[in-house]
Amino acid sequence: MAATALDISWIGALSGLALAIILILFRLAPTYSLILGAIVGAFIGGADFAQAVTILVTGTQSVMGTVIRIIAAGVFAGVMMESGAAETIAKVIVDKLGGTKAMLSLALATMIITAVGVFIPVAVLIVAPIALSVGNKMGYSKVALLVALSGGGKAGNIISPNPNTIAAAGGFKLDVNQVMLGGLVPAIFGVAVAILLASLIKHKGTKVTDAEVAELEQSSTAHLPALSKALVTPLIAIVLLMISPIGSMLGSDALAKLKIDSLFILPFAGVVGSLALGKRKEILNYCSAGLNRMTPTILIIIGAGAIGGLITASSLPKEVVALVNASGISGTFLAPIAGALMAAATASTSTGVILATGSFSNAILHTGVAPLSAAVMLHASATVIDHLPHGTYFHVTRDAMKMSMAERMKVVLFESMVGLTMTIVAILMYGFIL
Repeated sequence: MAATALDISWIGALSGLALAIILILFRLAPTYSLILGAIVGAFIGGADFAQAVTILVTGTQSVMGTVIRIIAAGVFAGVMMESGAAETIAKVIVDKLGGTKAMLSLALATMIITAVGVFIPVAVLIVAPIALSVGNKMGYSKVALLVALSGGGKAGNIISPNPNTIAAAGGFKLDVNQVMLGGLVPAIFGVAVAILLASLIKHKGTKVTDAEVAELEQSSTAHLPALSKALVTPLIAIVLLMISPIGSMLGSDALAKLKIDSLFILPFAGVVGSLALGKRKEILNYCSAGLNRMTPTILIIIGAGAIGGLITASSLPKEVVALVNASGISGTFLAPIAGALMAAATASTSTGVILATGSFSNAILHTGVAPLSAAVMLHASATVIDHLPHGTYFHVTRDAMKMSMAERMKVVLFESMVGLTMTIVAILMYGFIL
């Protein structure tokens, strides 16, 4: 007898998820891996052909809200990345703080430009030439420089309107600004640890050579916009996103009820920012570039929706909750465990958050954890081991810093220490204090 949607075996759901992760590790496109895992898992779980299709369609429909918000965010991301605004902000931060505070300035620069909506790999690519130049002058090692960049980027990533934050918010039916604000304290601790670690090992490892710096100096920065113009786009976005939270803190009902979704805010900020930059004719190009950058994430979300539909239709969430209760472990830890494991499996913060929320959000909420607490803890934990070699971030950052594989591997432990710090702070705050 065929199973109904609610009778799908947990074994089928777990098998489908495991198959999807294995296929991703074997380099099959994540979207196909996730959809294929969902299909196979549905059949193993007892579904017939019609029920398998229903599970896939229902699951993918459930993520459309997140998809449309990420598409809208593409306008904002395109403007920040393509106009040179992000690079201007990074250069000014480093120049103002000076070489004597190199690790602080590099970590803050990467944190800030990631926090204003630039993808973390792109943020590292933007700041890396500056870091190499500073490192050459000060005699600092590449390992230490990348610890500062990657640690700062991780901190900025959990307070940014990036796809991972949008996915964390969407998975628990929250506003993006709530998750951004919720990650602020963990992010501060994270960047502080990154600066401390980078400072402690700044003379350990391979140094930046004069030849490498000479290559960097061939590129011109004359095209970069002024800081006053570069700040328009992120400032508009931040102010509008924070209206409702600030209204709640000030006790203003009018402001608190003015909940403008990021769906409207991010493209609006991007368009106004383009005009402020004097790039009116480039708006369409920025939109196209931003959408192209968002497309891989959108496709992954669709696949994650499929596997999430399978898990939601199965008995796996109930079994997970029962297992947590039987083990005596607090349900608080389910969110960070799910985030860390999924991000490690996919070697991606965004994919890890998308997969963890799509697969385990219901189970996490059934343990009694509040949606905001779950979102912040899961989001922070996705930064613990998301930088492994089977992902693109590892190799993008290695190339940006002109490092060998052995050198890049030395950074992994320090990156995990930054992510673990943010996770512990998030658990203490949202699992036990608040």
